[in-house]
Amino acid sequence: QVQVAESGGGLVQPGGSLRLSCTASGSSFSIAAVGWYRQPPEKERELVAIITSVGNTDYADSVKGRFTISRDNPGSTVYLSMNSLKPEDTAVYYCAFDIRVPPRTYRNWGQGTQVTVSS
Repeated sequence: QVQVAESGGGLVQPGGSLRLSCTASGSSFSIAAVGWYRQPPEKERELVAIITSVGNTDYADSVKGRFTISRDNPGSTVYLSMNSLKPEDTAVYYCAFDIRVPPRTYRNWGQGTQVTVSS
C-alpha cells in the first residue's frame, strides 16, 4: 500500500510563484513515473507535468517555460515549481505515483491541494 500526499498550495497573486510537494510513503515500491495533474472548476482533470523513473520530463503546452517538475534523490518526493502564475492556473492540483507491481502498474493519487491565483 502506497500513500501519496501533496502540500504547498495556497493563494498567490498573478505573476507570483508557488512550489508544490508530493511524497509517497509505504512499503518499498518501484516508481514508473510521477505526474502532476490539475482540475480547474467545472473542467476535466488534465496532465500538467510528468517525470519518469529515468528523469525524463514533459509538460502541458500551457505551462512550458513556467513550471518545472523535479524530484529528490530517492525519487519518493516530487516537486512542481510554478512561476509566472496566471489566474487560469487556478485549480486543485493532484499528484499521482505510477507504481510497478509486475506485471501491472498502479496509479496512486493524492488528495489534492488547492492553488488559487487571484489579486
